[in-house]
Amino acid sequence: LPSLKATIKNSLSKCLDKEIQRWKEDKEPEKLNGHFQSELLAIFVIQSVYSGQKRAEDISVAVGQELSRRLWKELPAFLKSYRDAFEDFKERSKKHTHYQPILIANINNCWNFREYAEKNMSEKDENKASILSTLSDIENSGFDVLLQQLFAKLKTIYKKFTEHKWDSSNEIMNEIIKTTSKYISDFRTLKDPFYHAIIEKIHTRLVKDYIMRLLKRKVSLKTPAQQQNLAQLISKNAADLEAFCTSNGSQATWLNSALPKLAEIIRLQDLGAIKMEVATLATTYPDIRKRHLEAFLYIKGNLSRSEVKSILGYLADSTASTAPGAPLFSNINVS
Repeated sequence: LPSLKATIKNSLSKCLDKEIQRWKEDKEPEKLNGHFQSELLAIFVIQSVYSGQKRAEDISVAVGQELSRRLWKELPAFLKSYRDAFEDFKERSKKHTHYQPILIANINNCWNFREYAEKNMSEKDENKASILSTLSDIENSGFDVLLQQLFAKLKTIYKKFTEHKWDSSNEIMNEIIKTTSKYISDFRTLKDPFYHAIIEKIHTRLVKDYIMRLLKRKVSLKTPAQQQNLAQLISKNAADLEAFCTSNGSQATWLNSALPKLAEIIRLQDLGAIKMEVATLATTYPDIRKRHLEAFLYIKGNLSRSEVKSILGYLADSTASTAPGAPLFSNINVS
């Protein structure tokens, strides 16, 4: 058993070395069904583990089970080495011509390992948790790099909302959608589960950055007519944003009511109706806090201090509450 385990461990190490060498050659990975792939690594690793188990089972069932147990411990260690090599490539190879396709191929590569672990390992197996956690590290690390440039550009565009006091909001939203579209076309080379994951990250960011601009305390509107006008602009932007994200495959429907609910709070003038809308908002997004709501209510310049205090009373500042999906408001800092 020890010699068989050592042989497989050595094979896995050599396979990773070959994979790293391929990255250094800076060649565009092959495509399968429109997705960049670097699947030889996953296929070889999984076959090595599987054939090792089969050879041991030919000796006896007990020997097969014992070797399976030992090999499952090797897979988390191998994937951690893979993750470290990927991180090293990510930091050192940014000037490579095919940097992004190689990143995408490696994210896609995780799917084979993930699928194998899900199908063949029991939920109680601690190795399974370790494998899935390491794969998530690789995937999210890759997503962060892929989104870095887009998010930096969006940050600059979003600043125009407060600079222009929302007067040009439709033009700004069109610019946001046009900029995001250019990047999304490249992300379609991700396998479907990863494409949906990155689109949800983009959708979340687009909504979050819009809310951040509303909380900047740059616009205070004194009249109901001015508030009505802003509410209409926000509703239009929200509808355009939702249509864009949905048409590009976003499944993050939990985000869709955030901006319309905020627009409705701006539009309403009756104190009781505003409180009811705030309560609904807090039920849908339980991570909203008084500091967020107070910054947002700055827009409603015709509310007295006591009215603002009364509305804020409808929010229980419970830190135990969590958002329905990924957090939304808890990632927004209020200055």
